[in-house]
Amino acid sequence: MTAVATLDEAHALLREFPVVDGHNDLPWALREQVGYDLDALDIAGDRSERLHTDLPRLRAGGVGAQYWSVYVPCEQPDPVAATLEQIDCVRQLLARYPAALAPALTAADMEAARGEGRIASLMGAEGGHSIANSLGTLRGLYALGVRYMTLTHNDNVDWADSATDEPGVGGLSAFGREVVAEMNRLGMLVDLSHVAATTMRDALDATSAPVIFSHSSSRAVCDHPRNIPDDVLERLPANGGVAMVTFVPKFVLQAAVDWTAVAFENLRAHGFHPLDTSPEAMKIHRAFEERNPRPVATVSTVADHLDHMREVAGIDHLGIGGDYDGTAFTPDGLNDVSGYPNLLAELLDRGWSKADLAKLTWQNAVRVLGAAEDVARDLQATRAPSLATIESLDGTRGEN
Repeated sequence: MTAVATLDEAHALLREFPVVDGHNDLPWALREQVGYDLDALDIAGDRSERLHTDLPRLRAGGVGAQYWSVYVPCEQPDPVAATLEQIDCVRQLLARYPAALAPALTAADMEAARGEGRIASLMGAEGGHSIANSLGTLRGLYALGVRYMTLTHNDNVDWADSATDEPGVGGLSAFGREVVAEMNRLGMLVDLSHVAATTMRDALDATSAPVIFSHSSSRAVCDHPRNIPDDVLERLPANGGVAMVTFVPKFVLQAAVDWTAVAFENLRAHGFHPLDTSPEAMKIHRAFEERNPRPVATVSTVADHLDHMREVAGIDHLGIGGDYDGTAFTPDGLNDVSGYPNLLAELLDRGWSKADLAKLTWQNAVRVLGAAEDVARDLQATRAPSLATIESLDGTRGEN
C-alpha cells in the first residue's frame, strides 16, 4: 500500500504539473446513456456509477488538460455527421461548465488554462473513418477544433491498417501518406493508437511532425496488438513523439488478454458477437465470469508498462491516456479519473523523480502539440491545402 506521505507528494506535484490525459470517451458515453441530455446526467454534481468521469473526480485526480474523444464506431452509417454531433457535445460541455473547462486549441491555450486553474479541453477524432476518405473533411474537423486523429479504430480504413483487423493495404497507402502530410500541414497530431505496427512504421516514415499514441501501452510487457512494439518506441526520440500509456486491463495485463480471448470465444460459441452488450449476451458473459473470475489489473500493472517504455523510449516521450468511459473495466486503484495520484505515488515509490513525473503528466504532451504547431507554420508557408483524392492516389473509390 502506498504511504500517505507519498500520496501527499503526488497530489502536491499534480497541483503544479497536472495530468494531460490523451483520451476520454465521455462524449460517447453521454450519447449512449442520455442522448446528450446534460440535464439528465450533470457531470458537475452527479457522481454516477455509470460514468468514470465528472468534474469533482477530474479535480480530485489532478487533471489539468483532457483530450475529449469525438469517437464514433466504424460501423456508424454516417460517421461524419456522428462525429460532428460528438464535437457539438464537447462544445455544449464547454458552454455549460465555463468555470471548470477551458476551450483549448494550442499549447499556449493549455498553459493559459493551467494558469487559470481550469481544465484545458481539446478534442481528438478516433478513427480515419470519421473523414470518409476526404481531405476537405479532415480540414473541416481541424477548423472545428479537432487536434488529433487516430488513423484507424478497430477496423481498417481504405488507406490504413488497424491493429485488430486483417492486413489490407500493408500499412499506409499512398492516400494514407497524403492524409499524414495534410495533418502535418494543419498542425493536427497523427495518433497511432489502434493502428497496425506496419501502419505505425509507415506513419513514422511519412510524418514531418511528432506523433502521439493517445492511449497505448507496451507490447513487450503485454502482448496485445493494440500496444506498441519496442522497435516503434525506439523511434520516438528521433521523431519527438509521445506514447501515452493506457489503463485498459485487457491491454495491460497478459492474464486479462488471455481471459478475454476465451471469454470472446465463449460468446461466439453461443452465437453472439464478442462485443455484444445486449442483455442476452451479458447473461452468457456473466455466467462465464462466475465460472472463470476475471483477472484484475492494478496500479502496479500500469507502472510496469511505464518503467519499460521509459527504458526504451526515454522519459521525454511518455504520457498518460487512461481511456476512461471507453472501457468496461479499470485497474484497481485507477477505478476512475480520480485515480491518477495513485499512479504517481507508485512511480515515486519506484524512484521516479519529480522532474520525471512533471514530464509524464504535463510537459511532454504540451511540448508535442507545440512542436506540431511549429511544423505546420513552416509547411503552410510553402504548401497549399492538398486536393488529392483516394481515386487519384490509390486508384480506388474505397468503401467509406
